[in-house]
Amino acid sequence: MPEPLHIVCPHCHAANRVPAERLADGATCGKCKGRLFAGEPVELDAAAFDKHVGRSDIPVVVDFWAPWCGPCRTMAPAFAQAARSLEPSYRLVKVNTEEEQQLAARFGIRGIPTLAIFKGGREVARQAGAMDAGSLARWIQANA
Repeated sequence: MPEPLHIVCPHCHAANRVPAERLADGATCGKCKGRLFAGEPVELDAAAFDKHVGRSDIPVVVDFWAPWCGPCRTMAPAFAQAARSLEPSYRLVKVNTEEEQQLAARFGIRGIPTLAIFKGGREVARQAGAMDAGSLARWIQANA
C-alpha cells in the first residue's frame, strides 16, 4: 500500500495524511473538518507559507503579488482558474508582498508578479511576469 500524502489544510494549516488515490474525493481536514481542496488559491502569511511549503507532499505554486500591481490584478483570474483545474495535484497559493515584505525579501522577489514552484520544501522553478491560465498551467506541469 502506498504511503499517504501530507496535505496542509488551507483553513487551519494542519498537516493531514491522505491516501493519494483519495485526493480528488473531497478530502477534509481531520482537525477543522474544512475541505482540503476548494478549487481556489490560498492566501498565506509567512507562518502559513512555511507550513504549506515545508510539509506538503504536493507541489506548491506561489504567486508573489501586491494589490497595487496592475499585471498582478490582471493575472488573478487566470491564477484562480489554474487552481480550479490543477487541484488536487498542486496547491496554488498567493503571498501579498506588501503585507509579507520579509517573506518577499527572503526569496529575493524583485518584481511582481513572480511565480515560484516549491517541491519538498525547495524552490524548483521561478517565472516573472503575468501569464494567462493556459500558459500558467503548462508552465506548472512542465516544471513541477
